[in-house]
Amino acid sequence: MNTQNEQNDKLEGEDILHAKVRQSIINLLNENVMEVTFTKKDGTERVMKCTLSPMLLPTEVKETNTNEVTEGKKPRKKNLEVVACYDLEAEGWRSFRLDSLKDFKVVTEEFSNPYEG
Repeated sequence: MNTQNEQNDKLEGEDILHAKVRQSIINLLNENVMEVTFTKKDGTERVMKCTLSPMLLPTEVKETNTNEVTEGKKPRKKNLEVVACYDLEAEGWRSFRLDSLKDFKVVTEEFSNPYEG
């Protein structure tokens, strides 16, 4: 029978693995355009081309500090189950839950920055 300490150690190990997977995905998004396939809350499948690469974000998005506290509002608590990214086709911020992730890959096609020019 597992003791409480063994159960806590297992949970901490799963949390560490989960955090490493999340950070790996964020690192890939910071440097690439990714194609992410996940299941939405309504059960439908979604394929999204997204990034966190500063070179591909619109200027107004780059200048926005999401950690900034606006007057009268509290900062949001960070949800480690969710990854926020910029959807290049919808031209807006979207997010996906890690537990709904089906596939992710680096997109080989080149995306030019539509905000430069």
